[in-house]
Amino acid sequence: MYQRTVLIVEDEPLIRMILADSLEDEGYAVVEAATAFEAIGLLGTRTIDVVITDIDMPGGLNGLDVARYVASCRKDVPVIVTSGGHVIDNGELAGNTRFIAKPYDLRCVLNMMVELGSYSHGNPLREVRVA
Repeated sequence: MYQRTVLIVEDEPLIRMILADSLEDEGYAVVEAATAFEAIGLLGTRTIDVVITDIDMPGGLNGLDVARYVASCRKDVPVIVTSGGHVIDNGELAGNTRFIAKPYDLRCVLNMMVELGSYSHGNPLREVRVA
C-alpha cells in the first residue's frame, strides 16, 4: 500500500517534532523542513502528497511563498497554511490551499487533509494540540 508523504515546514523545532510524530502515528511518512527555501528544495526532489506550512519563517521566504510555489508548480499537492499570528481567509489563498489557525489539534489537520483530497488511513484520531 502506498504511504502518503507529508512535508512539514515549520521553523519551531518542538512544534515540527510534535506534528511529525503525530502524523507518523497516523500512518503518514513525514519529511521536515525548517525554512521555506529548504521546503522548495525538497518539493523539487521528493514525492510529496501534502504540505503543512507555518507562515512566519526565517530566511526571506515564508509559508505563503511555499503555498504559491506549490500552486504554480505542483497543482496536485494540497497545502495547509498555519499561523498563530495571522488570520488568512481561504479565498485569499492560491490553488488547493487552506488555512488553520494555531493552536490546532491533529484531528483538525487530518480532517482538512481529507477535505483537500489526501488519503485517510482510518486510524482512530487522538487529541493532540499543537501550539
